[in-house]
Amino acid sequence: MSDIIPSGFTLPVQVVESAGVTAWLAEDHSVPVISIAFSIPGGAALDPEGREGSTALAAALLTEGAGELDASAFQEALRDAAISFNFSADRDEFSGSFRCLSEALPEALRLARLALSAPRMEAPDIERVRARAIAGARQALENPRGQAGRAFWNAALPGPFGHPPGGTAESLATLSGEVLKTVPGRQFRRHRLMVAASGAITAPQLRDVLGTLFGDWRMDQPAGLPALPPFSATGVKVVPMESPQSAAVFGQPGIAVDDPDWEALGVVMRVLAGGGFSSRLMQAVRVERGLAYGIGAGPEPVAGRSILVGSVATENARMAETLSVLRGEWARMAASGPTDAEREEAIAYLTGSQPLSFTSTRQIASILLALQRNNRPLDWLANRPARLAALSRERLAAVAQRVLQPDALAVTVAGRPEGL
Repeated sequence: MSDIIPSGFTLPVQVVESAGVTAWLAEDHSVPVISIAFSIPGGAALDPEGREGSTALAAALLTEGAGELDASAFQEALRDAAISFNFSADRDEFSGSFRCLSEALPEALRLARLALSAPRMEAPDIERVRARAIAGARQALENPRGQAGRAFWNAALPGPFGHPPGGTAESLATLSGEVLKTVPGRQFRRHRLMVAASGAITAPQLRDVLGTLFGDWRMDQPAGLPALPPFSATGVKVVPMESPQSAAVFGQPGIAVDDPDWEALGVVMRVLAGGGFSSRLMQAVRVERGLAYGIGAGPEPVAGRSILVGSVATENARMAETLSVLRGEWARMAASGPTDAEREEAIAYLTGSQPLSFTSTRQIASILLALQRNNRPLDWLANRPARLAALSRERLAAVAQRVLQPDALAVTVAGRPEGL
């Protein structure tokens, strides 16, 4: 099913309201495809202590049978109408989406409502999906990168936000059907619900979607939604693991996603760590010294704020040198910011790559949802090139000095690194 948006596509956005829910709509009938996405604060952060992974596992079970349809019949109904569903839980949100042909919207809406309001969560399906999740959780820890990532987040954000969103093999094994069936009632609220739609759907049709899918949800905030804890700067921690290579995950606190310096920080991080071979870290670590195959970092939003987080892997004997180079480049950027040439290259890339984000209805719905999540105005994308062009080298240097904290970088290394 192709849903490519024409190259001349612009992004006029309509605001649609119904049932106490506000949605953003980019209507386009050039291809008969519809994508709808939504998100709600909560996700894995709502998992009770000792039941980590329950929201993510319940999300995976929503399409394993609902209402009168068992798992096989539900999946067959999706295939017959060429409908794709996805439900997931991240650290700070529960999200869902579906895509369908415009003629299949009534069927997609029927199945989505069943999945959200009447999931079966039968024992055989729970065991099958649980086994897959446990295998994935174990596989993630079979390599240094997985071990370092898990330890980094647990230390950096102590509590629910630092737990693996998908749970651990140990926590997943304890989740009963009764626990999983409480997740929809705990999570599904219209409070701060965000919805986005793109493609061949009109505003009246979207109003019907909002009422049908979300009209029965409660309006209050989910109980027990925690506050994001301060970032814990833990220095360098080593997770011993037999491996010829070590992997490091490193990071520091970022800024709020609606901070006026957010875009300037994006340019700074593009130059420092996100520009492929043109980034300073890649030049210093790989090109000039051959310490690692790749290294990169960028802001990861969590509950309205962000963590500047990155990773690198290298031989055990070279990890200490790699981290020294990393801190040196982090400090150099903090001290003086990008050069004029680096500024121009980064802004040109960020401006030129923006249209590539609008090549499908799925991407457009996802972008509209991200704009809402980050408190952006409707014209944020349209004005972005002008805002980027207005960023002076002096402004970028000031933002780098304000945000980057080379001495506060937290680093977790898994493997047998020498000299740490």
